[in-house]
Amino acid sequence: MEKKNTYPQQGLKEEDRLIDVFEAERRTGRKASTWRRDILMKKIPVVRLGRLVRIRLSTIQDMIRKGSEPAV
Repeated sequence: MEKKNTYPQQGLKEEDRLIDVFEAERRTGRKASTWRRDILMKKIPVVRLGRLVRIRLSTIQDMIRKGSEPAV
């Protein structure tokens, strides 16, 4: 009998994971309300699963890369 995958994101690459605004807050230090505002204003791409709104981890990583400046 084949085992059913109870964790839909299991087996995905780390950058393909979908996270909620609270996980984004924990990873970046940016408040969840700021993430929600940017989602509402369509400043960042999201994935909508019914009522759930998720952010691709790669989107956050790209934002960090673009916002970081090289050391002088």
